[in-house]
Amino acid sequence: MSFRTDRVGDQLAREVSLIIDRELKDPAIGFVTVTGAKVTVDLRYADIYVSVLGDEEKRKKSMSGLARASGFIRSLIGKRIRLRHVPEIRFKLDESLIRAEKLDRLLEEIENE
Repeated sequence: MSFRTDRVGDQLAREVSLIIDRELKDPAIGFVTVTGAKVTVDLRYADIYVSVLGDEEKRKKSMSGLARASGFIRSLIGKRIRLRHVPEIRFKLDESLIRAEKLDRLLEEIENE
């Protein structure tokens, strides 16, 4: 990745996080935290990584709600960030917390044996 794509990714992650926290009113979207963003070199696509608090059903509902809201979020970003082309936003579930929980449970089970 280049410095420019990193910078745009960081800026997108901050803006998307603010939009989710302050402007999305969809009840299907639960407690969502933006954990990062990766932008393609041509700045056409941005993968926004999110962590969702809750069980599998809540994660699915939140991810679906975010996908529905991606056009709205993209339009707000277009007004806030000066870019020639606003990237298409794709939300991806950051599963690192889920994996960490599973690993903690496994270690706890091993310790208890």
